[in-house]
Amino acid sequence: MATDWLGSIVSINCGESLGVYQGRVSAVDQVSQTISLTRPFHNGVKCLVPEVTFRAGDITELKILEIPGPGDSRQCGDLQQTEMGIPGVGCQVGPSQNGTGKVLKKPISSSAPQNIPRRTDTKNQDIIISPQQQCSKSYMDRHVETLTQSKSFRRRHNSWSSSSRHPNQVTPKKSGLKNGQMKSKDDECFGDDIDEIPDTDFDFEGNLALFDKAAVFEEIETYERKSGTRSRGTPNEKPARYRHDENILESEPIVYRRIVVPQNANKEFCTDSGLVVPCVSYELHKKLLSVAEKHGLTLERRLEMTGVCASQMALSLLGGPNRLNPKNVHQRPTVALLCGPHVKGAQGISCGRHLSNHDVHVILFLPNFVKMLESITNELNLFSKTQGQQVSSVKDLPDTPVDLVINCLDCHENAFLRDQPWYKAVVDWANQNRAPVLSIDPPISEMEQGIDAKWSLALGLPLPLGERAGRVYLCDIGIPQKVFQEVGINYHSPFGCKFVIPLHST
Repeated sequence: MATDWLGSIVSINCGESLGVYQGRVSAVDQVSQTISLTRPFHNGVKCLVPEVTFRAGDITELKILEIPGPGDSRQCGDLQQTEMGIPGVGCQVGPSQNGTGKVLKKPISSSAPQNIPRRTDTKNQDIIISPQQQCSKSYMDRHVETLTQSKSFRRRHNSWSSSSRHPNQVTPKKSGLKNGQMKSKDDECFGDDIDEIPDTDFDFEGNLALFDKAAVFEEIETYERKSGTRSRGTPNEKPARYRHDENILESEPIVYRRIVVPQNANKEFCTDSGLVVPCVSYELHKKLLSVAEKHGLTLERRLEMTGVCASQMALSLLGGPNRLNPKNVHQRPTVALLCGPHVKGAQGISCGRHLSNHDVHVILFLPNFVKMLESITNELNLFSKTQGQQVSSVKDLPDTPVDLVINCLDCHENAFLRDQPWYKAVVDWANQNRAPVLSIDPPISEMEQGIDAKWSLALGLPLPLGERAGRVYLCDIGIPQKVFQEVGINYHSPFGCKFVIPLHST
Protein backbone atom coordinates (compact mmCIF):
# COMPACT_ATOMS: atom_id res chain seq x y z
CA MET A 1 0.00 0.00 0.00
CA ALA A 2 2.83 2.44 0.87
CA THR A 3 4.34 2.15 -2.59
CA ASP A 4 1.06 3.29 -4.13
CA TRP A 5 1.73 6.83 -2.87
CA LEU A 6 5.16 7.16 -4.45
CA GLY A 7 5.26 10.08 -6.88
CA SER A 8 2.38 11.89 -5.17
CA ILE A 9 2.77 15.55 -4.35
CA VAL A 10 2.00 16.16 -0.67
CA SER A 11 2.01 19.00 1.85
CA ILE A 12 3.33 18.14 5.32
CA ASN A 13 2.64 20.48 8.22
CA CYS A 14 5.18 19.97 11.02
CA GLY A 15 3.83 22.64 13.35
CA GLU A 16 5.03 26.14 14.05
CA SER A 17 8.59 25.09 14.88
CA LEU A 18 9.39 23.24 11.63
CA GLY A 19 6.86 24.81 9.28
CA VAL A 20 5.26 23.41 6.14
CA TYR A 21 7.05 21.26 3.53
CA GLN A 22 5.88 20.43 0.03
CA GLY A 23 7.34 17.97 -2.39
CA ARG A 24 7.03 14.67 -4.22
CA VAL A 25 7.01 11.42 -2.21
CA SER A 26 10.15 9.46 -2.97
CA ALA A 27 10.09 6.79 -0.20
CA VAL A 28 7.76 5.50 2.55
CA ASP A 29 9.18 3.25 5.31
CA GLN A 30 6.46 1.55 7.34
CA VAL A 31 8.94 -0.05 9.71
CA SER A 32 10.67 3.17 10.83
CA GLN A 33 7.52 5.25 10.27
CA THR A 34 9.23 7.78 7.96
CA ILE A 35 8.39 9.49 4.70
CA SER A 36 10.83 11.16 2.30
CA LEU A 37 10.21 14.03 -0.12
CA THR A 38 12.37 14.81 -3.09
CA ARG A 39 13.09 18.35 -4.24
CA PRO A 40 11.30 19.79 -1.21
CA PHE A 41 10.06 23.32 -0.61
CA HIS A 42 10.06 24.70 2.93
CA ASN A 43 7.40 27.38 3.51
CA GLY A 44 7.39 28.08 -0.23
CA VAL A 45 11.20 28.37 -0.53
CA LYS A 46 13.20 25.69 -2.29
CA CYS A 47 15.40 23.71 0.09
CA LEU A 48 19.13 23.41 -0.47
CA VAL A 49 19.09 19.63 0.06
CA PRO A 50 17.62 17.40 -2.65
CA GLU A 51 15.63 15.21 -0.21
CA VAL A 52 14.24 15.42 3.31
CA THR A 53 12.85 12.69 5.59
CA PHE A 54 10.15 13.12 8.26
CA ARG A 55 9.21 10.97 11.22
CA ALA A 56 5.59 10.25 11.95
CA GLY A 57 5.83 12.00 15.33
CA ASP A 58 6.90 15.31 13.72
CA ILE A 59 3.98 15.41 11.27
CA THR A 60 0.98 17.41 12.47
CA GLU A 61 -1.01 17.27 9.24
CA LEU A 62 -0.44 15.65 5.84
CA LYS A 63 -2.41 16.58 2.72
CA ILE A 64 -2.16 14.98 -0.69
CA LEU A 65 -2.10 17.67 -3.36
CA GLU A 66 -1.80 15.48 -6.44
CA ILE A 67 -2.00 11.76 -7.07
CA PRO A 68 -0.26 10.46 -10.19
CA GLY A 69 -2.64 8.82 -12.60
CA PRO A 70 -1.97 5.91 -14.90
CA GLY A 71 -0.75 8.20 -17.71
CA ASP A 72 1.13 10.64 -15.51
CA SER A 73 4.88 10.54 -15.20
CA ARG A 74 7.59 12.36 -13.33
CA GLN A 75 8.32 14.43 -16.36
CA CYS A 76 5.08 16.32 -15.78
CA GLY A 77 6.17 17.51 -12.38
CA ASP A 78 9.65 18.23 -13.60
CA LEU A 79 8.30 20.30 -16.44
CA GLN A 80 6.06 22.25 -14.11
CA GLN A 81 8.96 22.78 -11.75
CA THR A 82 11.19 24.03 -14.53
CA GLU A 83 8.61 26.39 -15.96
CA MET A 84 6.74 27.56 -12.88
CA GLY A 85 9.25 27.34 -10.05
CA ILE A 86 7.71 24.73 -7.65
CA PRO A 87 7.64 20.93 -8.13
CA GLY A 88 4.30 19.75 -9.34
CA VAL A 89 2.16 22.10 -7.27
CA GLY A 90 -0.06 23.29 -10.07
CA CYS A 91 1.53 26.53 -11.33
CA GLN A 92 3.29 29.18 -9.34
CA VAL A 93 4.69 32.58 -10.10
CA GLY A 94 8.12 32.71 -8.47
CA PRO A 95 8.86 35.31 -5.84
CA SER A 96 9.31 38.80 -7.17
CA GLN A 97 11.98 41.25 -6.15
CA ASN A 98 9.95 42.53 -3.23
CA GLY A 99 9.54 39.01 -1.82
CA THR A 100 5.91 38.40 -2.80
CA GLY A 101 4.59 35.46 -4.76
CA LYS A 102 1.26 33.92 -5.77
CA VAL A 103 0.58 30.18 -5.99
CA LEU A 104 -2.14 28.68 -8.13
CA LYS A 105 -2.98 25.04 -7.41
CA LYS A 106 -5.91 22.68 -7.48
CA PRO A 107 -6.42 21.61 -3.85
CA ILE A 108 -6.33 23.89 -0.83
CA SER A 109 -3.04 23.77 1.10
CA SER A 110 -2.82 24.16 4.84
CA SER A 111 0.23 26.40 4.42
CA ALA A 112 -1.86 29.20 2.89
CA PRO A 113 -2.82 31.97 5.31
CA GLN A 114 -5.83 33.01 3.24
CA ASN A 115 -7.90 31.17 0.61
CA ILE A 116 -10.14 32.92 -1.88
CA PRO A 117 -12.61 30.27 -3.09
CA ARG A 118 -14.05 30.33 -6.59
CA ARG A 119 -17.33 29.10 -7.91
CA THR A 120 -17.43 25.44 -8.86
CA ASP A 121 -16.11 25.17 -12.37
CA THR A 122 -13.75 22.76 -14.05
CA LYS A 123 -11.87 25.72 -15.45
CA ASN A 124 -11.39 27.54 -12.19
CA GLN A 125 -8.55 27.11 -9.73
CA ASP A 126 -8.19 28.23 -6.13
CA ILE A 127 -5.90 31.17 -5.43
CA ILE A 128 -3.54 30.80 -2.51
CA ILE A 129 -1.23 33.53 -1.24
CA SER A 130 2.09 31.95 -0.30
CA PRO A 131 3.58 32.52 3.15
CA GLN A 132 6.38 34.50 1.54
CA GLN A 133 3.96 37.32 0.74
CA GLN A 134 4.72 39.02 4.03
CA CYS A 135 3.85 42.57 3.22
CA SER A 136 2.45 45.60 4.99
CA LYS A 137 -1.20 46.60 5.08
CA SER A 138 -0.58 49.50 2.73
CA TYR A 139 0.75 47.05 0.13
CA MET A 140 -2.28 44.80 0.54
CA ASP A 141 -4.67 47.76 0.21
CA ARG A 142 -3.08 48.84 -3.05
CA HIS A 143 -2.80 45.46 -4.80
CA VAL A 144 -5.18 42.77 -3.49
CA GLU A 145 -8.32 44.19 -5.04
CA THR A 146 -6.55 44.59 -8.37
CA LEU A 147 -5.22 41.02 -8.25
CA THR A 148 -8.61 39.50 -7.43
CA GLN A 149 -10.92 41.53 -9.67
CA SER A 150 -8.93 42.90 -12.59
CA LYS A 151 -9.47 41.47 -16.05
CA SER A 152 -5.77 41.00 -16.58
CA PHE A 153 -5.51 38.78 -13.51
CA ARG A 154 -8.49 36.69 -14.60
CA ARG A 155 -7.00 36.34 -18.07
CA ARG A 156 -3.70 35.11 -16.60
CA HIS A 157 -5.61 32.85 -14.21
CA ASN A 158 -7.48 31.14 -17.04
CA SER A 159 -4.24 30.62 -18.96
CA TRP A 160 -2.58 29.13 -15.87
CA SER A 161 -5.54 26.80 -15.34
CA SER A 162 -5.25 25.48 -18.86
CA SER A 163 -1.50 25.02 -18.40
CA SER A 164 -2.01 23.03 -15.19
CA ARG A 165 -4.47 20.67 -16.90
CA HIS A 166 -2.22 20.13 -19.91
CA PRO A 167 1.42 20.40 -18.88
CA ASN A 168 2.80 19.53 -22.30
CA GLN A 169 0.69 22.10 -24.07
CA VAL A 170 1.95 25.68 -24.30
CA THR A 171 -0.84 28.21 -23.85
CA PRO A 172 -0.14 31.47 -25.66
CA LYS A 173 -0.91 34.83 -24.09
CA LYS A 174 -4.14 36.53 -24.99
CA SER A 175 -3.79 39.44 -27.30
CA GLY A 176 -6.07 41.84 -29.04
CA LEU A 177 -6.31 39.47 -32.04
CA LYS A 178 -9.18 36.98 -32.39
CA ASN A 179 -9.45 34.78 -35.49
CA GLY A 180 -7.02 37.10 -37.21
CA GLN A 181 -9.14 40.17 -36.49
CA MET A 182 -8.83 42.86 -33.87
CA LYS A 183 -11.29 42.50 -31.00
CA SER A 184 -13.39 45.48 -30.18
CA LYS A 185 -12.47 47.55 -27.13
CA ASP A 186 -15.82 46.84 -25.50
CA ASP A 187 -15.33 43.08 -25.87
CA GLU A 188 -11.86 43.29 -24.34
CA CYS A 189 -13.07 45.38 -21.41
CA PHE A 190 -16.44 43.77 -20.63
CA GLY A 191 -16.19 40.32 -22.26
CA ASP A 192 -15.32 38.29 -19.11
CA ASP A 193 -17.87 36.30 -17.17
CA ILE A 194 -19.09 38.02 -14.02
CA ASP A 195 -19.29 34.66 -12.24
CA GLU A 196 -15.49 34.67 -11.94
CA ILE A 197 -15.56 37.44 -9.32
CA PRO A 198 -14.72 35.92 -5.88
CA ASP A 199 -17.54 35.50 -3.38
CA THR A 200 -15.62 36.20 -0.18
CA ASP A 201 -13.62 39.23 0.91
CA PHE A 202 -9.91 39.09 1.46
CA ASP A 203 -8.80 38.83 5.07
CA PHE A 204 -6.44 41.77 5.42
CA GLU A 205 -5.92 41.44 9.17
CA GLY A 206 -5.12 37.75 8.94
CA ASN A 207 -2.48 38.23 6.29
CA LEU A 208 -1.06 41.34 7.91
CA ALA A 209 -0.58 39.42 11.16
CA LEU A 210 1.89 37.15 9.34
CA PHE A 211 4.27 40.10 8.88
CA ASP A 212 6.23 41.05 11.99
CA LYS A 213 7.27 44.56 10.97
CA ALA A 214 9.09 45.39 14.21
CA ALA A 215 11.22 42.26 14.03
CA VAL A 216 12.14 42.89 10.37
CA PHE A 217 13.12 46.51 11.03
CA GLU A 218 15.18 45.48 14.04
CA GLU A 219 17.00 42.91 11.94
CA ILE A 220 17.71 45.47 9.21
CA GLU A 221 18.98 48.05 11.68
CA THR A 222 21.21 45.46 13.35
CA TYR A 223 22.69 44.55 9.98
CA GLU A 224 23.26 48.19 9.10
CA ARG A 225 25.04 48.88 12.38
CA LYS A 226 27.32 45.89 11.92
CA SER A 227 28.08 46.60 8.27
CA GLY A 228 28.58 50.32 8.82
CA THR A 229 25.96 51.39 6.30
CA ARG A 230 23.83 54.45 6.82
CA SER A 231 20.78 53.94 9.01
CA ARG A 232 17.34 54.78 7.72
CA GLY A 233 16.38 56.46 10.96
CA THR A 234 13.01 56.48 12.69
CA PRO A 235 9.93 57.62 10.74
CA ASN A 236 9.60 60.77 12.87
CA GLU A 237 13.25 61.73 12.56
CA LYS A 238 13.89 64.60 10.12
CA PRO A 239 17.34 64.94 8.51
CA ALA A 240 19.25 68.07 9.35
CA ARG A 241 19.21 70.69 6.63
CA TYR A 242 21.82 73.39 6.22
CA ARG A 243 21.88 76.61 4.27
CA HIS A 244 24.55 77.33 1.66
CA ASP A 245 26.38 79.61 4.11
CA GLU A 246 26.27 77.28 7.12
CA ASN A 247 29.12 75.05 8.15
CA ILE A 248 28.21 71.36 8.54
CA LEU A 249 31.17 70.57 10.78
CA GLU A 250 31.10 71.80 14.33
CA SER A 251 33.67 74.47 15.05
CA GLU A 252 34.75 76.69 17.89
CA PRO A 253 32.45 79.55 18.92
CA ILE A 254 32.84 82.63 16.77
CA VAL A 255 34.57 85.61 18.37
CA TYR A 256 32.90 88.65 16.87
CA ARG A 257 35.21 91.23 18.45
CA ARG A 258 38.59 90.45 16.90
CA ILE A 259 39.80 94.02 16.44
CA VAL A 260 40.76 95.86 19.63
CA VAL A 261 42.08 99.43 19.52
CA PRO A 262 44.14 100.98 22.35
CA GLN A 263 41.66 103.81 22.87
CA ASN A 264 37.98 103.33 23.53
CA ALA A 265 36.22 103.89 20.23
CA ASN A 266 33.29 106.27 20.41
CA LYS A 267 31.72 104.58 17.39
CA GLU A 268 31.65 101.02 16.08
CA PHE A 269 30.54 99.26 12.92
CA CYS A 270 29.85 95.63 12.11
CA THR A 271 30.21 93.57 8.93
CA ASP A 272 27.65 91.34 7.23
CA SER A 273 29.11 88.42 9.21
CA GLY A 274 28.66 90.23 12.52
CA LEU A 275 32.34 91.07 13.12
CA VAL A 276 32.83 94.29 15.07
CA VAL A 277 35.01 96.96 13.41
CA PRO A 278 35.77 99.88 15.77
CA CYS A 279 36.56 103.38 14.60
CA VAL A 280 39.97 104.93 15.24
CA SER A 281 40.97 108.52 15.74
CA TYR A 282 42.59 110.49 12.95
CA GLU A 283 45.90 110.64 14.90
CA LEU A 284 46.00 106.83 15.28
CA HIS A 285 45.09 106.34 11.63
CA LYS A 286 47.84 108.75 10.56
CA LYS A 287 50.35 106.91 12.77
CA LEU A 288 49.28 103.58 11.25
CA LEU A 289 49.93 104.81 7.71
CA SER A 290 53.28 106.29 8.76
CA VAL A 291 54.49 103.00 10.31
CA ALA A 292 53.28 101.05 7.24
CA GLU A 293 55.23 103.43 4.98
CA LYS A 294 58.33 102.94 7.12
CA HIS A 295 58.07 99.16 6.58
CA GLY A 296 57.79 99.48 2.79
CA LEU A 297 54.12 100.26 2.09
CA THR A 298 55.03 103.47 0.30
CA LEU A 299 52.65 106.22 -0.75
CA GLU A 300 52.73 105.03 -4.36
CA ARG A 301 51.66 101.53 -3.32
CA ARG A 302 48.91 102.91 -1.13
CA LEU A 303 47.63 105.15 -3.91
CA GLU A 304 47.54 102.23 -6.33
CA MET A 305 45.71 99.97 -3.86
CA THR A 306 43.23 102.70 -3.01
CA GLY A 307 42.60 103.40 -6.69
CA VAL A 308 41.94 99.73 -7.45
CA CYS A 309 39.52 99.27 -4.54
CA ALA A 310 37.71 102.55 -5.21
CA SER A 311 37.35 101.80 -8.92
CA GLN A 312 36.05 98.32 -8.18
CA MET A 313 33.39 99.76 -5.89
CA ALA A 314 32.51 102.43 -8.46
CA LEU A 315 32.13 99.83 -11.22
CA SER A 316 29.70 97.91 -9.01
CA LEU A 317 27.70 101.10 -8.34
CA LEU A 318 27.55 101.80 -12.08
CA GLY A 319 25.86 98.46 -12.77
CA GLY A 320 28.70 95.95 -12.90
CA PRO A 321 28.46 93.31 -15.65
CA ASN A 322 24.87 94.30 -16.53
CA ARG A 323 26.02 97.73 -17.64
CA LEU A 324 29.65 97.23 -18.65
CA ASN A 325 29.61 94.67 -21.45
CA PRO A 326 30.29 94.84 -25.21
CA LYS A 327 26.56 94.85 -26.04
CA ASN A 328 26.01 98.13 -24.16
CA VAL A 329 28.55 100.34 -25.93
CA HIS A 330 25.80 102.92 -26.47
CA GLN A 331 25.27 103.17 -22.69
CA ARG A 332 28.81 104.06 -21.71
CA PRO A 333 28.65 105.43 -18.13
CA THR A 334 29.98 108.88 -17.30
CA VAL A 335 31.77 109.68 -14.02
CA ALA A 336 32.70 113.16 -12.78
CA LEU A 337 35.84 112.99 -10.63
CA LEU A 338 36.34 116.03 -8.34
CA CYS A 339 39.87 116.18 -6.89
CA GLY A 340 41.78 118.67 -4.77
CA PRO A 341 45.52 119.45 -4.79
CA HIS A 342 46.47 116.96 -2.03
CA VAL A 343 47.03 113.25 -1.39
CA LYS A 344 43.28 112.62 -1.30
CA GLY A 345 43.08 114.09 -4.79
CA ALA A 346 45.90 111.80 -5.93
CA GLN A 347 43.85 108.83 -4.72
CA GLY A 348 40.94 110.03 -6.83
CA ILE A 349 43.14 110.43 -9.93
CA SER A 350 44.34 106.83 -9.50
CA CYS A 351 40.72 105.67 -9.30
CA GLY A 352 39.87 107.64 -12.45
CA ARG A 353 42.70 105.99 -14.37
CA HIS A 354 41.39 102.49 -13.55
CA LEU A 355 37.82 103.49 -14.42
CA SER A 356 38.94 104.86 -17.79
CA ASN A 357 40.77 101.60 -18.46
CA HIS A 358 37.41 99.81 -17.99
CA ASP A 359 35.74 101.87 -20.73
CA VAL A 360 34.13 104.43 -18.40
CA HIS A 361 33.96 108.04 -19.59
CA VAL A 362 35.83 109.93 -16.84
CA ILE A 363 35.83 113.74 -16.51
CA LEU A 364 38.53 114.78 -14.03
CA PHE A 365 38.29 118.19 -12.39
CA LEU A 366 41.52 119.51 -10.83
CA PRO A 367 42.16 123.22 -10.20
CA ASN A 368 45.26 124.87 -11.61
CA PHE A 369 48.09 125.37 -9.16
CA VAL A 370 51.59 126.66 -9.78
CA LYS A 371 53.21 123.79 -7.92
CA MET A 372 51.65 120.34 -7.50
CA LEU A 373 52.62 117.49 -5.21
CA GLU A 374 54.86 114.88 -6.73
CA SER A 375 52.24 112.16 -6.20
CA ILE A 376 49.64 114.22 -8.10
CA THR A 377 52.07 114.89 -10.94
CA ASN A 378 52.84 111.18 -11.31
CA GLU A 379 49.18 110.22 -11.29
CA LEU A 380 48.33 112.91 -13.84
CA ASN A 381 51.01 111.63 -16.19
CA LEU A 382 49.47 108.17 -16.08
CA PHE A 383 45.91 109.51 -16.40
CA SER A 384 46.87 111.50 -19.50
CA LYS A 385 47.68 108.22 -21.27
CA THR A 386 44.02 107.14 -20.98
CA GLN A 387 40.91 108.38 -22.80
CA GLY A 388 39.84 110.37 -19.75
CA GLN A 389 39.18 114.09 -19.95
CA GLN A 390 40.82 116.61 -17.59
CA VAL A 391 39.27 120.05 -16.88
CA SER A 392 40.18 122.87 -14.51
CA SER A 393 37.05 125.00 -14.71
CA VAL A 394 33.55 124.32 -13.49
CA LYS A 395 32.17 125.57 -16.80
CA ASP A 396 33.72 122.55 -18.54
CA LEU A 397 31.82 120.08 -16.37
CA PRO A 398 28.69 118.51 -17.93
CA ASP A 399 25.40 120.36 -17.66
CA THR A 400 23.38 117.14 -17.68
CA PRO A 401 23.37 114.66 -14.78
CA VAL A 402 26.18 112.11 -14.83
CA ASP A 403 26.02 108.52 -13.62
CA LEU A 404 28.29 108.99 -10.60
CA VAL A 405 30.22 111.77 -8.84
CA ILE A 406 33.41 110.81 -6.97
CA ASN A 407 34.32 113.39 -4.36
CA CYS A 408 38.00 113.82 -3.41
CA LEU A 409 37.93 117.56 -2.69
CA ASP A 410 38.25 117.45 1.10
CA CYS A 411 41.29 116.56 3.17
CA HIS A 412 42.06 116.40 6.87
CA GLU A 413 44.61 119.21 7.14
CA ASN A 414 44.04 121.95 4.56
CA ALA A 415 40.72 123.34 5.71
CA PHE A 416 41.44 126.73 4.08
CA LEU A 417 40.67 125.22 0.66
CA ARG A 418 36.98 125.42 1.46
CA ASP A 419 37.14 129.19 1.24
CA GLN A 420 38.49 129.12 -2.33
CA PRO A 421 36.11 130.23 -5.11
CA TRP A 422 36.75 127.13 -7.20
CA TYR A 423 35.82 124.90 -4.23
CA LYS A 424 32.47 126.62 -3.67
CA ALA A 425 31.69 126.55 -7.38
CA VAL A 426 32.40 122.82 -7.64
CA VAL A 427 30.29 122.09 -4.53
CA ASP A 428 27.36 124.01 -6.02
CA TRP A 429 27.70 122.09 -9.30
CA ALA A 430 27.74 118.73 -7.52
CA ASN A 431 24.68 119.57 -5.42
CA GLN A 432 22.74 120.68 -8.51
CA ASN A 433 23.76 117.73 -10.72
CA ARG A 434 21.51 115.31 -8.77
CA ALA A 435 23.92 112.40 -9.36
CA PRO A 436 24.82 109.96 -6.53
CA VAL A 437 28.09 110.81 -4.77
CA LEU A 438 30.89 108.50 -3.63
CA SER A 439 33.44 110.01 -1.21
CA ILE A 440 36.90 108.46 -0.97
CA ASP A 441 38.56 108.71 2.45
CA PRO A 442 36.36 111.57 3.72
CA PRO A 443 37.44 113.64 6.74
CA ILE A 444 36.16 113.10 10.27
CA SER A 445 32.80 114.37 11.45
CA GLU A 446 34.22 117.54 13.06
CA MET A 447 35.03 118.86 9.60
CA GLU A 448 31.78 119.59 7.82
CA GLN A 449 31.63 118.44 4.20
CA GLY A 450 30.12 120.56 1.51
CA ILE A 451 28.76 117.66 -0.58
CA ASP A 452 26.39 115.06 0.84
CA ALA A 453 27.59 111.58 -0.05
CA LYS A 454 25.52 108.49 -0.60
CA TRP A 455 28.52 106.20 -0.04
CA SER A 456 31.88 106.70 1.66
CA LEU A 457 34.98 104.51 1.35
CA ALA A 458 37.30 104.28 4.37
CA LEU A 459 40.88 102.98 4.21
CA GLY A 460 42.17 100.23 6.54
CA LEU A 461 40.06 101.17 9.56
CA PRO A 462 37.12 103.60 9.57
CA LEU A 463 37.19 107.10 11.04
CA PRO A 464 34.27 108.46 13.11
CA LEU A 465 32.35 109.88 10.15
CA GLY A 466 29.26 112.06 10.33
CA GLU A 467 25.77 111.40 9.02
CA ARG A 468 26.49 113.21 5.75
CA ALA A 469 29.00 110.47 4.84
CA GLY A 470 26.16 108.10 3.88
CA ARG A 471 26.71 104.38 3.94
CA VAL A 472 30.26 103.48 4.93
CA TYR A 473 32.40 100.90 3.12
CA LEU A 474 35.85 99.69 4.12
CA CYS A 475 38.68 98.70 1.76
CA ASP A 476 41.86 96.73 2.40
CA ILE A 477 44.95 98.71 1.39
CA GLY A 478 47.41 95.93 2.26
CA ILE A 479 48.63 96.88 5.74
CA PRO A 480 50.25 93.79 7.35
CA GLN A 481 48.96 92.50 10.67
CA LYS A 482 52.22 93.14 12.54
CA VAL A 483 52.05 96.79 11.54
CA PHE A 484 48.73 97.01 13.36
CA GLN A 485 50.30 95.34 16.39
CA GLU A 486 53.18 97.82 16.34
CA VAL A 487 50.80 100.74 16.83
CA GLY A 488 48.91 98.87 19.58
CA ILE A 489 45.96 97.49 17.56
CA ASN A 490 45.01 93.85 17.99
CA TYR A 491 43.91 93.20 14.43
CA HIS A 492 42.30 90.28 12.60
CA SER A 493 41.18 90.87 9.01
CA PRO A 494 37.38 91.27 8.65
CA PHE A 495 37.50 91.21 4.82
CA GLY A 496 37.31 87.47 4.23
CA CYS A 497 37.42 86.86 0.46
CA LYS A 498 36.79 90.50 -0.52
CA PHE A 499 38.77 93.73 -0.63
CA VAL A 500 35.76 96.05 -0.15
CA ILE A 501 33.07 95.26 2.44
CA PRO A 502 30.06 97.24 3.69
CA LEU A 503 29.87 98.39 7.30
CA HIS A 504 26.71 98.73 9.37
CA SER A 505 26.16 101.02 12.33
CA THR A 506 25.70 99.23 15.64
